[in-house]
Amino acid sequence: MAFENLADKLSGVFKKLRSKGRLSETDVKEAMREIRMALLEADVNFRVAKDFVSRVTEKAIGADILESLSPAQQVIKIVNEELTSLMGGSQTRIRMANNPPTVVMFVGLQGAGKTTNIAKLAGWFKKRESRRPLLVACDVYRPAAIQQLKVVGAQLDIPVFEQGQGDPVAIAKAAYEHAKLHGNDLLMIDTAGRLHIDQQLMDELKAIKAEVRPHEIMLVVDGMTGQDAVNAASAFDEQLGIDSVLITKLDGDARGGAALSIKAVTGKPIKFCGVGEKLDAIEPFYPDRMASRILGMGDVLSLIEKAQQTFDEKKAVDLEKKMRTGKLTLTDFYDQLVQMKSMGSMEDLVGMIPGMNASALKDAKVDEKALARTEAIILSMTPKERDNPDILNFSRKKRIAAGCGQKVEDINRLLKQFNTTQQMMKQFSGMGKRKGKRGGFRLPF
Repeated sequence: MAFENLADKLSGVFKKLRSKGRLSETDVKEAMREIRMALLEADVNFRVAKDFVSRVTEKAIGADILESLSPAQQVIKIVNEELTSLMGGSQTRIRMANNPPTVVMFVGLQGAGKTTNIAKLAGWFKKRESRRPLLVACDVYRPAAIQQLKVVGAQLDIPVFEQGQGDPVAIAKAAYEHAKLHGNDLLMIDTAGRLHIDQQLMDELKAIKAEVRPHEIMLVVDGMTGQDAVNAASAFDEQLGIDSVLITKLDGDARGGAALSIKAVTGKPIKFCGVGEKLDAIEPFYPDRMASRILGMGDVLSLIEKAQQTFDEKKAVDLEKKMRTGKLTLTDFYDQLVQMKSMGSMEDLVGMIPGMNASALKDAKVDEKALARTEAIILSMTPKERDNPDILNFSRKKRIAAGCGQKVEDINRLLKQFNTTQQMMKQFSGMGKRKGKRGGFRLPF
């Protein structure tokens, strides 16, 4: 999980502050030294860390803070505000053209995940904002780059404009005309990358920029490269003039220093972040929400948004009725499993719940392989067996076990858990009927 190490260190610092009740100026400065070290260990730019701690210290040693009833909470509030400000203050959006298509030109070094994340972002705009994106293959040098864009485009049902390994500038110009003729309102250009920045690359990018006049130039950087990502952002901005950043692999780095440094060093906002390998694993970057997650305050808004994306209202109503009567089926169980899995990893979801520390629950976290085994068992059943698990005799269980590669014991274990859940639902239902009449008890769903 991103910022995991930093979150753990800050949690320890704040625990010390809370234990002291009243704070002295010395207490605050000692805490700030620890925060500065935590930031540096998270691979935050040295000057950024120094300036951050200086601002927090100046605000935290004021008389109104030290003499307040809960000075530790006031210090945490200041750190939260400064972290939010450090990452950009508020979420910013891509500027859409008044006269479509909106042209977004993506640049970056090789290995940052540029091609895949451009397609992810196109899918996000198609699904969330009903846009009609067109992907443009202007990386004509890297082997299989064009094919890669076509493959991920096909998986997301998004058209790809390509003219083979021709002139990238001419391809970009032709794609713009194609988008206007075919009603694509979002043109997303995948340009060539390099292992390192060179003048030939920059000259080509400048030529594409001059030809299509993009409304936004978005730099794609690998979040796991730390300060190298920040240096790349500075170099691209100096020579080309970028407008924003898409940071990839944010879920794969426990430090997260790049995300904390880029805005402060370049002045350019992070607008999106890649948070996994799946083609829907991309989301807008919200500085305030990220700051809350770093400080262990959760991210309820993002959790709600994830739930809304997977929420089926009709199924939810039907499920509520079944829960009230204690008549759940394995089909219902499977539907809930699919919806839960589509919301992301359990560790990420736990990190969004206020007061929950995902890293502290490592030993207790849900075994996602176990969820996959459960899913395989249920899918190996017939619809009749899922809706009437009482008919599952030994021969049926043996057939199911062979179909999913599990043991009969695994099927028995699942059925036992399911029956226990059924009994709990019946008990809740009975309590609701008895106590609901007196107005004292209501079911919690």
